[in-house]
Amino acid sequence: MKSEQGKEFGGHEIPRIRRPVCRQRLLLLFIFWGLGTVAPAYGASCTGQGLEVQVLGSGGPEIQDKRASSAYLVWVDGRARVLIDAGSGSANHFGDAGAQVEDLDIIFLTHLHVDHAADLPVLVKSSFFGNRTRPLPVLGPAGNNLYPATTEFVRLLFDRRSGAYRYLGDYLTGENGAYALQVKDLPLPEDRPTRVFDAGGITAYALPSGHGPVPSLAHRLEIGGLVLAFSGDTSGNNKALVDLAREADIFIAHNAVPEEEEGVGRALHMPPSVIGKIAGEARVKKLVLAHFMNRTLGREKETVSLIRKNYGGPIVMANDLDCYPVKK
Repeated sequence: MKSEQGKEFGGHEIPRIRRPVCRQRLLLLFIFWGLGTVAPAYGASCTGQGLEVQVLGSGGPEIQDKRASSAYLVWVDGRARVLIDAGSGSANHFGDAGAQVEDLDIIFLTHLHVDHAADLPVLVKSSFFGNRTRPLPVLGPAGNNLYPATTEFVRLLFDRRSGAYRYLGDYLTGENGAYALQVKDLPLPEDRPTRVFDAGGITAYALPSGHGPVPSLAHRLEIGGLVLAFSGDTSGNNKALVDLAREADIFIAHNAVPEEEEGVGRALHMPPSVIGKIAGEARVKKLVLAHFMNRTLGREKETVSLIRKNYGGPIVMANDLDCYPVKK
């Protein structure tokens, strides 16, 4: 066994290539509008040139937001090289984007919530029908008394004797023609970004993001002199997030709570004012907001106004499959 592109505020509109829209899809859109609901928005395709980052999932854990959950795909010259998160529903968009698992150099899991990791086994199973033979690194957070480490999480999925998907156990060992998942936990200091990957022209740094009691990571990628930063889920209280996002060409930040949020929601996520402070202090060149939830959708103008108090650069509200070229 072989085992509507988001609006941009304060900057120029991002060039986009529209997908052909068939009559059936137009009919569905009219039906959605007639019912007073919001139809899923599918963004521009990537160009296949240079460095691009594509939002496979712009939503959170709610299914009523009509968005896939968190996942970001980094393309280099038309090849999908890095996947950050694999939230529920994002694997279908991985296929919609034309990506292949055999092209990936690495998968980063920011944390092990369903809306960030549920589709990992979907991608692994799908790859059975591809041509990957080289090992696939999967890096994620170390565990605590509430959450498993990434190594344990993957073992609980695929272990040949006790895994939920034990029929895919060969992907843990690389036996019987399967490639091996090379899983690594990242117990990291909280006061600075740490280099965790350096191969194939991609250098990656990670930092504990501060997501309440949940072991969670933020990431920075340096590729060809360009910088992508991903906040992951975070309360924004870790001051080192500014260092992680420092002068990023694109900083993808999660807009999961409104400004007035309190209690558990605020302990887990940063409000717009904090997003603006981090982006402003880090002098990021473009801010992309994602991980929307029903409590933040429809409040975009308010969100932007609060961010604007500390950040003056372009702000983009992401939709599923939106793709952003990264240029010097």
